[in-house]
Amino acid sequence: MDNLPWIFVSALLVNNFVLTYFLGLCPFLGVSNSLETSARLGMATTFVMLVTAVCAWVLNTYVLIHAPYLRLICFIVVIASTVQFIEMLIKKLSPALFRAMGIFLPLITTNCAILGLAIFATNRGYGFWEGIVYALGAGIGFTVAMVLLAGLREESELSDVPALIKGTAMNLIIAGILSMAFMGFAGLFSAS
Repeated sequence: MDNLPWIFVSALLVNNFVLTYFLGLCPFLGVSNSLETSARLGMATTFVMLVTAVCAWVLNTYVLIHAPYLRLICFIVVIASTVQFIEMLIKKLSPALFRAMGIFLPLITTNCAILGLAIFATNRGYGFWEGIVYALGAGIGFTVAMVLLAGLREESELSDVPALIKGTAMNLIIAGILSMAFMGFAGLFSAS
């Protein structure tokens, strides 16, 4: 239990799924046009990560002991059903958000960051609370990365940017700089 803060900070900053492991790049680059949409997709992804962490722990502890070869299939089923539930919930509660997210909401199902979370937590041997904290840190880290890119994209749209790098090129440059900045946290935390 003493390492819970480190697990959280590690997943949030040092080992950020998007900016360090490069997992979940499709929604990162595709949905980060506006701050509001990015924040809401980040929250939905965080919720799916939390549910996935709980289900992965239950499956690993009670079910997959006898059939570890089914681990990947079980994780995919859990993720797909959770995303389906969230999609129905958002469609019912906020039709405007549902339309704004478009195809990217169902793409949470194929977001490799969520599957990576389940596999990483399993491979690291995290218990229940460690897995929850890891999922929370990873989800918030995903949301922070999305919101940072969305904010910088909105600012670059208002700036006088040369036509040569406007659009996709500028987004990739911003993503690369963010990635280098987040990789700098590795040295900061390993030295202390």
